[in-house]
Amino acid sequence: MPLYSECCCHTGEHAGVSHVSQPVLVFLHGLLGSGLDWAPVIRHCSSAYPCLTIDLPGHGQSRDITALGFDDVNQQISDILCQYGIRRYVLIGYSMGARLGMYHACMPRPANGPTLVGLVLEGGHFGLPESQRAARLANDEHWAQRFMVGPPEQVLSDWYQQPVFASLDAAQRQYLITQRRDLFGPGIAQMLRATSLAKQPVLLAALGELPLPVHYICGEKDAKFRALAASSALEVSVIPAAGHNVHAEQPDLFSAALAQFLIQFQ
Repeated sequence: MPLYSECCCHTGEHAGVSHVSQPVLVFLHGLLGSGLDWAPVIRHCSSAYPCLTIDLPGHGQSRDITALGFDDVNQQISDILCQYGIRRYVLIGYSMGARLGMYHACMPRPANGPTLVGLVLEGGHFGLPESQRAARLANDEHWAQRFMVGPPEQVLSDWYQQPVFASLDAAQRQYLITQRRDLFGPGIAQMLRATSLAKQPVLLAALGELPLPVHYICGEKDAKFRALAASSALEVSVIPAAGHNVHAEQPDLFSAALAQFLIQFQ
């Protein structure tokens, strides 16, 4: 069964995109999300570019699809691109989706397959040193077990109290809890285990060698990922008044940064 995906062409039609000349914007969401998370950004983009959202394994309408690891998810994403007959595309990923996006970009792809022409990373980690991996794996296993059996609202409340979400106010946290509680469960746990940061290779050097533009977007209030971005030597946009989830907290500013990056493909 293929991953659930939805295509929105600039004509307003939901159809194949093999006929369009612009690159297709392919969006990958973060843990606990779905392709619907990108709706405010797509409203800005879809008049100029065809857009494709993908519900990753265990999430949204792909909740019954499993993933064995990075290679498996990468193949599932590649299958979707081929299914739509995409020729050129820009990959845009947030958090877990950014990590999967950079993995996809750094892996070999068929010479006659779709061509990746640009990569936009929002709050994605480049990979942990070996010394930090055991602790991260244990932490992800802890959360996976809670996602499996815990009361959704309590577990989600605790999840959004983590330091990376410190910029969220009480109303924003409650909104996310309300939105995510129906996406909760074993599929999330399985995906967290399969694509744990502890299992991801360190990809920064490979990103720097890619023959395509890579842009990093992070929030002004996201100290951890601002520091990662600053040390990366990548082109970076820091979005004011935003934390880790820039496209949710400041969709207009995120879309403006994305539009600026996309000018080179017009």
